[in-house]
Amino acid sequence: MGDETRARALDNTDRSLIALLQQDGRASFTALAKAVGLSEGAVRQRVQRLLRDDLMQIVAVTDPANVDLTRQAMVGINVDGVDPREVADKLSELTNVHYVVLCAGRYDLLAELVCRDDDHMLDVLGEEIRKIPGVSGTELFVYLKLAKQNYSWGRLTA
Repeated sequence: MGDETRARALDNTDRSLIALLQQDGRASFTALAKAVGLSEGAVRQRVQRLLRDDLMQIVAVTDPANVDLTRQAMVGINVDGVDPREVADKLSELTNVHYVVLCAGRYDLLAELVCRDDDHMLDVLGEEIRKIPGVSGTELFVYLKLAKQNYSWGRLTA
């Protein structure tokens, strides 16, 4: 998201639409309009703007294990000699990296991996991540069980 998008505040109607779409991403504009008290056209414009401005996405969420991606892990990454943002950009291009965070603390970056199995994860870690210029160290935190997965940030109050 660009800085201009981050600066835009969501109003209560935007937040309501996001929360409704988190419950049912296939809700019709008619149903959404009735729920928030606007016309169907106004709701369509708002939803299109939220999507266009990268303020939300409407996606299907699966349990990776149910789609033959049985190994997940978080990788703590240390960076030396280059700007960590450059490494984050390279990580973001990798197919099996689904989440990249620049952070403070023990690691410069955190990256979430979703892979088919241990051999696949080993390849991604050794042949892709560790070969990115500036990556000086990694620590792998393998997920044993997904205890919670929730994307209800839109329900935050203004």
